[in-house]
Amino acid sequence: MRVYNFSAGPSMLPLEVLQQAQADFVDYQGCGMSVTEMSHRSKQYDAIHQECLALLRELMNVPDNYKILLVQGGASQQFDAIPLNLLSGSGVADYVVTGNFAKKAYKAAKPYGDIRLAASSEDKTYTYIPKELTLSDNADYLYITQNNTIFGTRYTSLPTLKSGVLVADVSSNILSEVMDVSKYGVMYAGAQKNVAPAGVTIVIVREDLIGKEQAICPTMLKWSTQADADSLYNTPPCFSIYMAMLNLRHLKKLGGVAAIQRVNEYKAGLLYDFIDNSDFYHNYVNKEDRSLMNVPFVTGDKDLDAKFVSEAGKNGLLSIKGHKLVGGMRASIYNAMPVEGVKALIEFMKKFELENK
Repeated sequence: MRVYNFSAGPSMLPLEVLQQAQADFVDYQGCGMSVTEMSHRSKQYDAIHQECLALLRELMNVPDNYKILLVQGGASQQFDAIPLNLLSGSGVADYVVTGNFAKKAYKAAKPYGDIRLAASSEDKTYTYIPKELTLSDNADYLYITQNNTIFGTRYTSLPTLKSGVLVADVSSNILSEVMDVSKYGVMYAGAQKNVAPAGVTIVIVREDLIGKEQAICPTMLKWSTQADADSLYNTPPCFSIYMAMLNLRHLKKLGGVAAIQRVNEYKAGLLYDFIDNSDFYHNYVNKEDRSLMNVPFVTGDKDLDAKFVSEAGKNGLLSIKGHKLVGGMRASIYNAMPVEGVKALIEFMKKFELENK
């Protein structure tokens, strides 16, 4: 029996995508082997690779002067790759710390240049997005985490730059809402929330920013290494890229990013409206900064929260336990989560409230 998987990542994938992968797994399109076995230099894999890149460019409306890289190491590896590739001018970068991953990125960048804190929402447990930033006049870039998976916040509008380019971690909201790629110098995302199983990381970078890396930058962290080789410098995570390609096909069939954004807004609206109209459940995020993808909530009683998580699991609502830094519950409602899953969660929440109030 399929369950509703509310995990923050790895997250659920559309059933249609999984079924297609299942059908292809042993013998991909009659070639006599699985994608997991084939050479990344083969014509069969090259077709998968190129289609994945083309679909990303089409669905995200990526301008021609941007490169799309498919790399390994997860989003966390880009914490180091970004300063190593971009701190080639003044050596100054501004960071906005809005959660755990933003803080990790800020700390990781410290050894590579003059890394400055433009703003932080740690003072209120990351429950808001700072609007007032202290920006450097000569920064090479401003770094943000656009959606904060653990704390359930997101940028609803992008900050105004004083200098340099905008760099954004979009791991947990890529393809969930329309983004104007031309407003970013770099955006990147781990795949395991909205795109594919873990393994591939998508980096979208403006071409003029490539090839200016610091001398100490390792070969595999240079964006130019993968850009020059069409992301085939070494063996890529072929199966993850194949799954991304299938999922991108599926998203295109649904109507693209604008269409799924409407669905995501509807799903999030249902859940937030229920929480806001309950005196049993609480969401402490500033309403204007609430994430469409990750909805944390609590009852206010740790024992009741634990009971909720346990009973939800017995009812086919899995991986809803909140992150250890926050506690309570968290419903991650990425693209693949159907409206029915959110409605099932709300019905369970109603029942649990009646039984435990």
